[in-house]
Amino acid sequence: MIELVDTNAGGIAAEFVASRLRSGSPAMSMVLTLVIVVDEDGAQDAMRAARRASHEHPARVLGVILGHARGKSRINAQVGTGDGWTGETALIRLEGEVVHHAESVVLPLLLPDSPVAIWWPSDPPEDPAADPLGRLAQRRITDAATATRGKGRAIHRQCSTYSAGNTDLAWTRITPWRALLAAALDQQPLKVTGGSVTAERISPSAELLVAWLSDRLKVHIDRSGSSGPGITEVRLDTSEGPIVISRRDGRLATFSSPDRPDRPVALKRRELPELLAEELRRLDEDDVYAVTAHKLMKLHLS
Repeated sequence: MIELVDTNAGGIAAEFVASRLRSGSPAMSMVLTLVIVVDEDGAQDAMRAARRASHEHPARVLGVILGHARGKSRINAQVGTGDGWTGETALIRLEGEVVHHAESVVLPLLLPDSPVAIWWPSDPPEDPAADPLGRLAQRRITDAATATRGKGRAIHRQCSTYSAGNTDLAWTRITPWRALLAAALDQQPLKVTGGSVTAERISPSAELLVAWLSDRLKVHIDRSGSSGPGITEVRLDTSEGPIVISRRDGRLATFSSPDRPDRPVALKRRELPELLAEELRRLDEDDVYAVTAHKLMKLHLS
């Protein structure tokens, strides 16, 4: 990694070229630009997660740390390739007036003719699509589970300002749950009359799962509390008996259904790099998430 002090976008771009030449690869097969807006405390963890996700999606990764907005503008950066990255990386620290114009630093560094994704590991803007940095991206990734302010309503804020291209890692976390529940009803196409989702008191994933099930099944789904971790049980009531997926330890679930023996199912809580990699696989609108976000707001307002 090369340290650039009191630099600008042109200096960072020039160092990208120099880093590629030093590594003997003047052209790298990068498929997208990932912008990470993060604070100083969370920067290293976020960059490590992006590095692991980049093994599946070679990218130019731009970490942007927004510092104090007072005083003279100052841009410092760490730029490099290699060290476990499959593309290029820059960790950019902004201070002073330039903090209010971060997009002017990021825009010249985006890969030409390639999609852009932006990720806020914690406390995103209330309307990511209207944010100056968010407007640069086709895919905007938030994580309501890591909110430090108003955590109980974080997913509602994101759903209330939903725009095409938005997603939240709280939604990504329930992909295995949704797959198991859909498979269960494919195997036993029973009429569902109601159900429940049991999870920690504050669980944005549980809120989204309730909304998804309510929309898909057109029945009332209760929301119950537990000590966790995460979602611990989903129950679907049918005339022939309940379908239940119960996961008490965050790793292994028990799958129960009418007239069939209980069976264990792997349902491990996934790590952040895996969640991020999943969201980077698609850069178009997630229609199912869009419908679920609107349903969640209807349930919240009813």
